[in-house]
Amino acid sequence: MASERPNILYIFPDQWRFDCMEHIGHPAVETPFLTELAGHGITFTHAYTSCPSCIATRISILTGMTPSNTGRLGYRDGVPWRYANTLVELLRNSGYQTINVGKTHFHPQRAHFGYEINELYDTQKFTPYFTSDYNIWLREKTGGEIVDTATDLGPNSIVAQPWVHPEHLHPNAWTATKAIERLERRDPSRPFFMTLNFHRPHPPYDPPQSFYDRYADRELPPVPVGNWAKKFDTPLTDQVAATGRVPQRMHDRTRRAYFAQMTNIDFQIGRVLRWMLRFGHCIDNTMIVFGSDHGELLGDHHMWRKMNGFEGSSHVPLIVQLPRNMKGVPRNVRDDHTVTLEDMMPMFLEEAGLPIPKTVEGRSLSGILRGEKPKEWREFMHGEHCRPNGGWQYLTDGNEKYMYETMTGEEFFFDLKNDPQELYNLANDTKHAERMAMWRGRLVDILAKRPQDGLVKDGKLQKGIKLPPVRPELMEGATPGLHEH
Repeated sequence: MASERPNILYIFPDQWRFDCMEHIGHPAVETPFLTELAGHGITFTHAYTSCPSCIATRISILTGMTPSNTGRLGYRDGVPWRYANTLVELLRNSGYQTINVGKTHFHPQRAHFGYEINELYDTQKFTPYFTSDYNIWLREKTGGEIVDTATDLGPNSIVAQPWVHPEHLHPNAWTATKAIERLERRDPSRPFFMTLNFHRPHPPYDPPQSFYDRYADRELPPVPVGNWAKKFDTPLTDQVAATGRVPQRMHDRTRRAYFAQMTNIDFQIGRVLRWMLRFGHCIDNTMIVFGSDHGELLGDHHMWRKMNGFEGSSHVPLIVQLPRNMKGVPRNVRDDHTVTLEDMMPMFLEEAGLPIPKTVEGRSLSGILRGEKPKEWREFMHGEHCRPNGGWQYLTDGNEKYMYETMTGEEFFFDLKNDPQELYNLANDTKHAERMAMWRGRLVDILAKRPQDGLVKDGKLQKGIKLPPVRPELMEGATPGLHEH
């Protein structure tokens, strides 16, 4: 029966920074429904993505595997997904009704990969004749007179452009409404697994005008600029560039739009949760998880978007609420275990009462969710992002962070406990030489198990190395243990 196993709702907006939640102290952002969710669950304060890029992270969630074993070390569109033992297929095969609403970033774009129902939102077009369900719906509703902002500005523009059309036509509202419709029509004889995949606050920055207006005169916190960021302090000349300084008025407008987008998504999440409480009568036996694939640099240190290990890019939000009918579990607490998004798959499988495949490298959070202290847990996490002109390797335990740029050989070391905004690079500070050597040695140990990368020689990190963002040979069944960490 459906009541014997929990329903699972995985709320997964794209490009949401960890620090942009009201309940952890952001001075400007309003997220009352996330505050309510956190009040019934656990906020993981040291959650990170192992590859701060949309596709790579989503594959790690669905396989429970690290980028070095999925073959996705960075970003590349148009590469077919070929993986065995994926989360959604395992849940579906065990009797769960599997539903997606919103973004997937699968390739090919209409693939389901275990979802029985897929109400799709996608801003891009990599498959012939492809149009996402939202765009079809919007065209039918408006006769083509209103188009998605992403059609006009593209999916990575930093230009803020509030949505002036009726709010129910916005992609955020469509995503929440479709989720409610699918919950209304769910199979009551089975538990459901639903991913509620908002595309925003990923650009375009187009919150509904009424939500943008809430932030019009709001005081914004200072933008962090590190003592190491001078090389990025040049005028931005391309609206989709990854680095560059923009005029203050434009920067403020973009930040206000990003924060307003979050508040609107929070409102849409509230619509879904309130429906589940008042009409669906299913919130008590539903596990609810809120997270994101990566952050948004948002002009921090004159950088934009993601694709590196800095906090704005790699540190992600994670709130987990066990079913409310479950007694004796921690509520309204924060946990500082070092968590990665590979941990989502084993957690969901364990909560569903399913075995965890040997291919999975992540660790289930189920014990922590019940107040248990794991006998063994990772001391730190390893992340990376590779691209044609270089790339990043990084390690962190949430208290300290070591980063290495593979082309230039530049090193960064941050004391996150005392400097959470990464204002001071301590890599050349002799007071921290011993800690630097320890973290560098950890990275050498990891990368030495990947000799084909050429990043380690004679026990030392090498520079001038370009790693491919994709290794297709690792995808077919993606064998684990190839580069164990």
